[in-house]
Amino acid sequence: MIRTLPFLLLLAMTMLFMGCAERPQQVVLQGNALGTTYGIAVFENELKVKPEQLRLSLDSLLEAVNASMSTYRSNSIISRLNAEDSTVVIDAMFEEVFLLSKRIHQESSGYFDPTVGLLVNAWGFGPEGPQNEVPQLEKLLPKVGLDKVDISEGVLIKEVPGIQLDFNAIAKGYTLDRIAVLIRRNGGRNYLIELGGEIVASGMNLTKQALWTIGIDDPQNTQSLSRVIPLRDAAMATSGNYRKFRVDAVSGRRYGHTINPLNGRAETTNVLSASVIAPTCAEADAYATAFMAMPLDQSLKFLAERPEFSIHLIYVDKDNSTAVLQQGLFADTTGE
Repeated sequence: MIRTLPFLLLLAMTMLFMGCAERPQQVVLQGNALGTTYGIAVFENELKVKPEQLRLSLDSLLEAVNASMSTYRSNSIISRLNAEDSTVVIDAMFEEVFLLSKRIHQESSGYFDPTVGLLVNAWGFGPEGPQNEVPQLEKLLPKVGLDKVDISEGVLIKEVPGIQLDFNAIAKGYTLDRIAVLIRRNGGRNYLIELGGEIVASGMNLTKQALWTIGIDDPQNTQSLSRVIPLRDAAMATSGNYRKFRVDAVSGRRYGHTINPLNGRAETTNVLSASVIAPTCAEADAYATAFMAMPLDQSLKFLAERPEFSIHLIYVDKDNSTAVLQQGLFADTTGE
């Protein structure tokens, strides 16, 4: 979970600076979206439209995202495709997310895979809620694998019938990217967007004349922070199993919500939390998920081969001690 420190006092700060003519007027937009909450800080003097008009445009954007990729809507494009509706024509948003998913699926050796939809539901983390039985993986795994799905002329083609798509591990980040585009089209240059803990930061906090400051939860003590980092013109996403998990009522076994698409299992790994900084939030979101699914040794090998990759990885080492790997922008900054 990422904490956006400016939002902790955002409303108070807005009131504080309302009477200061020499400082830009900060505007805060907050609400519910994609099953979570969002907060946006922009500066009214930069906007070409009134904040009320920006909110209306934002509502339209969020509706379009839900209509395309929400698995909780039976009439969304993704839900109809999962129901084997052959009349569905894919929209531009869906195709963009699909193609990006394909790229990251390949780069992550298959550990990021939106075809885990069947497994997500079977393990009790989907729209249907908790299940009473342990999934029969031998029946489900043949229907998992993004390499078995493609798009041709606006039509989704499945190599195996019954494959289920679930973009929840990338759609939130993608939505943040689209909100950022919306704000920039309306004149915003300095802003902070937060959606369910994911972040897009542009420019700086003009009221404080400082970079936006982002805090990352300590997965072993969520009342404290593992790291604080300044962020500018970048996106950050965090994934972890320490908040979202399910305990089987019969066996008492704990299942993490991140599914390993290669073996179909929902098990917690040695990785406690993965925070990724990337040019887009969709990429950060997807890779943060991939690192939670990857075995620790494979994650460390992947990162050793890509020293430019920006990640804050918290894990349990071979001595059963908590360790932290900071790389890329996390290693280059000393955010307090």
